[in-house]
Amino acid sequence: MHRLIHFEHRQQKLASREAFIRRLRRNAMVSAGVVLIALVVGILGYRMFEGMGWVDAFANASMILSGMGPLGQLNTTAGKLFAGCYALASGLVIVVTTSILLAPVVHRVFHSFHVAEDEAGGGTGGANQKRQGKS
Repeated sequence: MHRLIHFEHRQQKLASREAFIRRLRRNAMVSAGVVLIALVVGILGYRMFEGMGWVDAFANASMILSGMGPLGQLNTTAGKLFAGCYALASGLVIVVTTSILLAPVVHRVFHSFHVAEDEAGGGTGGANQKRQGKS
């Protein structure tokens, strides 16, 4: 089974540039999928609860999802409740997709510190040996 988040362990070498680019692409595709799903939910919600046409529903959903706010006046109580819940969920979608997109970059930066530390002889090898009673 292929895992979404598969990074090298801290004792492993830094991944190649090609592997890093593949991770960036994979995470970008996952992020785009999450945004697309959220956009479809918003469009369908505005269609169902506010009776908007497809273009107006798309425009309002994309504006909420991007953090800009709704375009027009909401007329129904159900539409207002949906818009509020959708706005809250959209904030989480932004945080989740940003995290997914940045995970390979952040991991590579932190992992490069471990690799540099291990190459300089300041790795955790000594700490592991002390814990095992081999110092």
